[in-house]
Amino acid sequence: MDERMNFSKVSPAGFRAVFGVEKYVQGVLDHSVLHLIKVRASILNGCAFCLDMHTTDALKEGESSQRLFGLAAWRDSSFYDDRERAALALTDAVTVLERDGVPDEVWDAVVEHFGEEGAANVLLAIGTINLWTRLNVATRRQPELAG
Repeated sequence: MDERMNFSKVSPAGFRAVFGVEKYVQGVLDHSVLHLIKVRASILNGCAFCLDMHTTDALKEGESSQRLFGLAAWRDSSFYDDRERAALALTDAVTVLERDGVPDEVWDAVVEHFGEEGAANVLLAIGTINLWTRLNVATRRQPELAG
């Protein structure tokens, strides 16, 4: 599959704008939770580039391969605590929006575990990874084969 365009070269100002939000969420969210959000959204969106990047980054920062692989079936796994499960449920609800939006119980659990400002930051992280995955899927950006 050939890459359609290199978004960062075609629209450097747009790329920098998205990256600005990315840097913000990296500075305010626990990196373990952030990695889980990024990998889960990448799985749901079928973004090979993001999945490769974020699993590699998570492993480098000490996340276990077991927890990363388990994200495909996180609801049936005991690998995640209640706080992480709340963030993952919101990731699922926002990434695959249903007609009725985000259920109250999903939102309430995030606010309970992260507080209102933390919930806003989790939501920004989810929105940002969803924008990245959509840009990469649309342009067919491919990860480089590790060698």
